[in-house]
Amino acid sequence: MSRYSGPRVKRLRSLGVDLPGLTRKSKDRRPTPPGEHGEKRRRRESDYGRQLKEKQKIRYNYGLGERQLRLLVVRARASKSATGDKIIELLERRLDNVVFRAGLARTIPAARQLVSHGHICVNGRKVDIASYSVDEGDKISLRDRSKKQKVELTVVNEALVSLSAEQRPSWLSFDASNNEATVTALPTQSSIPDLAIQLVVEFYAKCL
Repeated sequence: MSRYSGPRVKRLRSLGVDLPGLTRKSKDRRPTPPGEHGEKRRRRESDYGRQLKEKQKIRYNYGLGERQLRLLVVRARASKSATGDKIIELLERRLDNVVFRAGLARTIPAARQLVSHGHICVNGRKVDIASYSVDEGDKISLRDRSKKQKVELTVVNEALVSLSAEQRPSWLSFDASNNEATVTALPTQSSIPDLAIQLVVEFYAKCL
């Protein structure tokens, strides 16, 4: 299974970065790597180590298995766009990520649960596949039946309260009156500025 169920903050500490898709928590309280010798100075990372770390950031933030990520990279390499840009576009267009980015869930695992339980509609039709790829112009909303269910509505409202309008990406517009998000453009590399995507491309160039 691709879902990570281990200690999340420990994973943030080992990668040295916060992953908002994985957890709302931060590594700031304990910024050093985990382990008995975490506070001690470590050896300089190799090129492979840096590439692996960037790849792991994607896996844990988006909740992907190694096979899923490899297939996504293969799709990106087969496209006419730059491989790095296409990888980011395909990651950001996943339905579970869009639900999270719109503010309907606090994390991607929470968004995936909403999707898999049938609470999300795309253009008015129920979609329960988390990896479903949205297109420009698609409208993502809560299913009408789900709006009447107290638990799901509470989860969504709590997520919306915790997200400011500035935190939504520019390629999404949001109608707060209907809790509906619209994909106004395809995502670009600026959507994830903290990711060195070229290192991920180099990592898979050696094994694909």
